[in-house]
This record gives sequence, C-alpha cells and structure tokens, in this order.
Amino acid sequence: MNSSFCSFALCITLIIFFFPVHGRWHNHAKNHKHSHHHPHFTISQPPSPSPSPPLSPSPEPANPPDNNDGGSSFNATGFFDVRHYGAIGDGTTDDTEAFKMAWDTACQSDNDDYAVILVPYGFSFMIQSTIFTGPCKHGVVFQVDGTLIAPDGPDAWPKSYSAHQWLVFYRVNNMSLRGNGVIDGRGQKWWDLPCKPHRGGKGRTKAGPCDSPIAIRFFMSSNLTVEGLRIKDSPQFHFSIGSLGNHNSRACVSNITVRDSIIKVSDNGVRIKTWQGGFGAVRGVSFNNIHMDNVRNPIIIDQFYCLNKGCLNQTSAVVVSDISYIDIKGSYDIRSPPMHFGCSDSMPCVNLTLANIELFPSKGDIFLDPFCWNAYGDLQTLTIPPLGCLLEASSRSILETQRDYC
Repeated sequence: MNSSFCSFALCITLIIFFFPVHGRWHNHAKNHKHSHHHPHFTISQPPSPSPSPPLSPSPEPANPPDNNDGGSSFNATGFFDVRHYGAIGDGTTDDTEAFKMAWDTACQSDNDDYAVILVPYGFSFMIQSTIFTGPCKHGVVFQVDGTLIAPDGPDAWPKSYSAHQWLVFYRVNNMSLRGNGVIDGRGQKWWDLPCKPHRGGKGRTKAGPCDSPIAIRFFMSSNLTVEGLRIKDSPQFHFSIGSLGNHNSRACVSNITVRDSIIKVSDNGVRIKTWQGGFGAVRGVSFNNIHMDNVRNPIIIDQFYCLNKGCLNQTSAVVVSDISYIDIKGSYDIRSPPMHFGCSDSMPCVNLTLANIELFPSKGDIFLDPFCWNAYGDLQTLTIPPLGCLLEASSRSILETQRDYC
C-alpha cells in the first residue's frame, strides 16, 4: 500500500496527468505564481465523462474563511455557490450535476473579473467522474473550502475504462484551484484490493477491479495554480509529470513549480516520466523545498517508462531539460536509490541543477548510490548521498535538435 501526505503549492501548465505521486495523502499550501504552457500540438481527447523545509501538515481542515469575503480573497464580483445550483453537501447525495451547472455558468460569465465557484466550508459534496471543460470567458477560481469526495470504491464507479478518472479540467486557462478544504479520493477500497498494483497490456493499467481512477487531471491547459488544499487518499495517483510521448505522440510541458511540500510514505516523490518514441520537450521545471518521509523514489526521471516487457527501444524521445532540485531533504525507502536519472540514449537529460539535497535511508545506515544514465547537469552543493554520476557537458547542441518541437 502506498501513502503520501504532501503540503505544497503547485503552479502548473500541463497537458499531462495531474497527481501521479503514487500515494495516499497530500496537502497543498501557500500561494505561488502561475506557470505557462502553450499547447498548440495534437493530443488525444480526454475520455468521455461518466454517466450521470516543510510546512507542518494538519490532520484537520483549516478553519472556515471569513464570511465577509465569501471564502475567497480574490476581488471577484461573481460568486457561484454550488448550493445555489442544487448541491446538497451531505456526503451522500450525488452533487455532480449541480457542480457542472455551477461550472458552466461561471465559465460563461460576463464578469470582467474572476468568476468564483464556491464550495463552502462545513459541507461534503460527493461527485462522480466529471470533466470541467473550457475555455472560459474569463479566469475562474475554484474555491474549495468544504470537502469534495469521490465515489466510495470500485463498486461505486462505472465499469468502463473511460470513466476511470475523477476530476478532469480540459482546455482551461487562467484558473486557480484553491481553498482551505479537502479533496478526498476515498481510495482505501482500491488500495485494499489484493491485485493492486496491477499492470495490463498496451501501456496502461489493465481494465478491471484494479484499474483505479486518477484523482485529478489537467489537459491542454495553461496558467493554472493549485494551492492551499489538502488532497488525500487518491485511488491511484496524486501528482506526476508523466505519460508523455505515449504512442509516439508529441508532448510540450513547461514552466512548472512544485514547492513547500511534504510527501510521505509514497512510491514516488518528484517524478518526470516519458515513453520512448515520443517527441517534444519538458522544460523549466522547479522542485523546491520538499520534505520526503520514507519515499521509495524521492527524485526520479524515467525516460524508459513502460508498463510491460514488450516495449521496444526507440530513437526519438521527449527532451527533458532545465530541471532544478533545490532543498529536497528527508528519508527514502531503501528498496530504490534516492536519486534516479534514467535518460534517453539519443536525447539525454540536460541542464539538471541540484542543491541542498539531503536524503537518508529510513531504516539502517546503508546509503544507496544514486543512478544516472546519460544525464547532464550541475551540482551547486554537495549532496547526500554523493551524486558522482552526473555528467558535465554543453547542452546547446542537444537542445538545438528539438528547438522547434514545442
């Protein structure tokens, strides 16, 4: 069973999956700047919706916001309380349609300022698999001060593979997902399945009882901020820059910041993963001030991602460059090296920067050596354990070969 608890503000612009850190607990806190991503490439459409350092994490949601500002510090004139659209918030009633109606109304609002969708404190709203679709006329604040809860376990989810995602934001620009509330994936019944984790063919988790849904995903979106929320008990993933280049596709991801975080008892800490055969680039990613507590892969880049033994070696790859790891400290599960940089033979990782990395084994006193393959970068300070496998070289010629990919 995997678990994690993370306190961080995530500023992202993605065409990727959101929240693959295998885990169980996350908590996002404090406000940070937006990121930017300009998706002008072809990407598969999201599946159809279902039928109808560190900061000290608190085990309880924060106190309710001041009633004078309606739960938001944004200077927005348009508030769209989900209760006004029929949401009950008793933790049992299906409030999906009310949320979709509130989203559609706010998204098409003519207010010049941000439209604020309010999920009020003191209520628990059960939502089925849902796609929130843009673009919207203006920016949107999705203010979660109450609790969002997913369907409770495999029996409550649709059987189709396309429905195995929970909250999806598609073609959404200039949005803030924020608040003092909780997003509860109710993943315990998924993690308790004897066959989890379970791998299937064709590069994806096998459909069936162990094909657990992804909690939150962003597709083809830009200028997004996620902050202040506690995200717990995901059925599958929490955060990942991942599954890029699958089926020889193009992927462009840039300007992502993950900081002020706690990741606890998790398979992966900060991860970038790409498939062989894809093209495009992941650039300008910063991981800063993150505490690891018994994490199996605290720092990992995997450009040979494959879910089965049938993946063939391919020459093209998504470029991974300009990635920084600053002030990452804590403990790691000794089953895997604390740092893993597995980069493409034809398109190495370049401009990796590391400083103030201190990772100790969670049990015993045996340090595992970091792993590097075709990874180039710079150590600004000594690391624990020592990272002696990082290569030094100019990256200009490497990056020039893919300068037009994104």
